Amino acid sequence: MDEGIDRRDAAAPDPRITKFIGRHHVMNIATATADDGPYCANVFYAYMAESNLFVFTSDEKTRHYREMSADSRTAATIVLETRTVGQVQGLQITGRATLAEGTMLSEARSAYLRKFPYAVVADLTLWVLRPSFMKFTDNKLGFGKKLLWHADAQ
Repeated sequence: MDEGIDRRDAAAPDPRITKFIGRHHVMNIATATADDGPYCANVFYAYMAESNLFVFTSDEKTRHYREMSADSRTAATIVLETRTVGQVQGLQITGRATLAEGTMLSEARSAYLRKFPYAVVADLTLWVLRPSFMKFTDNKLGFGKKLLWHADAQ
């Protein structure tokens, strides 16, 4: 095992990762096209721990909506902003983002509205990000300590 890296190849991410996800509500997503290159956008998210899915909303007029519609491969980050090195925490995610449809739409909507009840008045177009890889850096566990999770080991 690489020094400073704890690999977790299980169905559910390490509880330290899910705890971090639950303490935050904004993630930065990254999409790309061959013509225009990479693009980033900040989105509010809810996390469905039981199915390991991130739920967020996006308007069809946005660039990231168009890019995810054309190519579902999406990356994301969630970070704790701090200047204290010993407190640094951040999560890097890769996976696929798809429009929430069918029964998933109902579950995603419920999860999103539990986290953001004021959004009930909004016209929500919900997406789900299904991670295939997550890397959590947590300096609280030791400088540069990383926890890895891979979906392909399921």
